[in-house]
Amino acid sequence: MTTFTPNTESPRGQPHIDLLAPLRYWLNHIEIRDAKLAHWLCRLIPCTCPFERDITLFNRTFHIPPLCKLNPLYNEVVSLRLRALSYLSDDCGIDVTDYIC
Repeated sequence: MTTFTPNTESPRGQPHIDLLAPLRYWLNHIEIRDAKLAHWLCRLIPCTCPFERDITLFNRTFHIPPLCKLNPLYNEVVSLRLRALSYLSDDCGIDVTDYIC
């Protein structure tokens, strides 16, 4: 029987169960075969972190750094966007410069 939650060793030597493994597996195995889906994914997933901001308050500027790396599925989502861009560019021959920041 195949399991999607692998038991891995934590730094302390205790078994660690990855609860997000099924979502990671699902995101990594989505195949892009439709240009409409690829366009939708490229519009839905931003090319830069939308949370990074510069806020000016009382003549002082505060910088809020990008917080996207705190998302445990960030790498999988960015990889999905890259696969959609590659499909549009390589397989469909569509210009993807509008989707690149």
